Amino acid sequence: MISNHSTSTSKNYFQFTNCDTIFGSFEGTWEKLSQVAVKGAELLNDQEKYQLIWLHGTAGVRKSAVAFTVAEMMRDLKVTEEMHVKKWLAGTFFFSQKHTKCCTTGYFFATLVYQLASNFPSIWKDVNRTIQDNPALLDPDKSLRDQVEALFIQPLRRLQLRLRGCLPLVFVVDALDECMSETKLVDLILYLAQALHIPDLPMVHILLMGCSELHICKAFQNVKVHLQLDGADVDKDIYIFLHHSFTELQSHHPDFPQPSRDELEQLASRVGRCFIVASTMMKFIDDGDNDPHEQLQVMLDLASELLPGMEVYKLYNCILSTCTDPKRAYQHLSIITALTDPLPILQLSKLLGPGLGRDIETTLVQLWSVMDIPTNGNLPVNIYHLSISSHHPAPYLLTPLST
Repeated sequence: MISNHSTSTSKNYFQFTNCDTIFGSFEGTWEKLSQVAVKGAELLNDQEKYQLIWLHGTAGVRKSAVAFTVAEMMRDLKVTEEMHVKKWLAGTFFFSQKHTKCCTTGYFFATLVYQLASNFPSIWKDVNRTIQDNPALLDPDKSLRDQVEALFIQPLRRLQLRLRGCLPLVFVVDALDECMSETKLVDLILYLAQALHIPDLPMVHILLMGCSELHICKAFQNVKVHLQLDGADVDKDIYIFLHHSFTELQSHHPDFPQPSRDELEQLASRVGRCFIVASTMMKFIDDGDNDPHEQLQVMLDLASELLPGMEVYKLYNCILSTCTDPKRAYQHLSIITALTDPLPILQLSKLLGPGLGRDIETTLVQLWSVMDIPTNGNLPVNIYHLSISSHHPAPYLLTPLST
């Protein structure tokens, strides 16, 4: 039988991951992204032909925020097998290199069929019978060809008559670039595209999102519907985001002088159209321990030095340089990003031993702007964005600052 254990990590990744942690839930602060989300939702309403939609862009432009928005739009519009009136979010999968069951394609179809059967209980028996006859289907090393047929195409085929006349089923897949195997990811994209051309399936749309990596671009060469999140329109959204963030900051720092329009424009224009840079800047400025005005000045000085394509890495260098011991901070950060699964501070301290581990909490607090550090020591520490994993610090950061 398909079990909760086999799919628990993947099926809950959508439910528990919160984009607000990274970007904030500021209504009205992302005009361009809202337009893309609405456009995506409109495409997913098409009842005439199957849609495989690729939303892509550079890292940090908020593709995941669009994914969550579209998924929320779909999730709130439920359909039963008796009421053929609304569309249904049939399943989601969010790739993540921070979670072992979400960084490969091995659990992809098991996750989707679990959600599909949960939404349409009438296929539970058929799905369980299929797995009982061939338990190896749940093996993450099982071929994708076998899994797509048994865990995706066949269950959908059983819904074809029951969902006739219903608006499309929708699957949302995010962060393709976080899949560890390029070859298997390309195979997955091709199998999904082929599945949509099978005539005896209910109307299905699939929205996939990820960075424009070369292997992903090649896999999507024949996909006609592309939505891209890059360009000048994003600059306006970032400006609005920063303006709103500073207004929020002033609400709990009444004496904080609002940055001028020129200063806001300087910050917005130098973040490389990456929301992750703007968001990290705001977390650094409003870290709760330092004077936000002084922190803002650090960011303004940094903005004058940012080079296209290197914005986020320059920012990480800057944040590390403000730590009491940049070398130790980088060591801790490197270990956390290298973990297969995130660990709580208490376990990190034990892992690092009495030397490196003795002051880990003091050090990590100084990196609050790049990682989520729960107040509950039993909860795992998570980095906010995968870009920190590929960060290589400037050489001067590896030598402790003189006192």
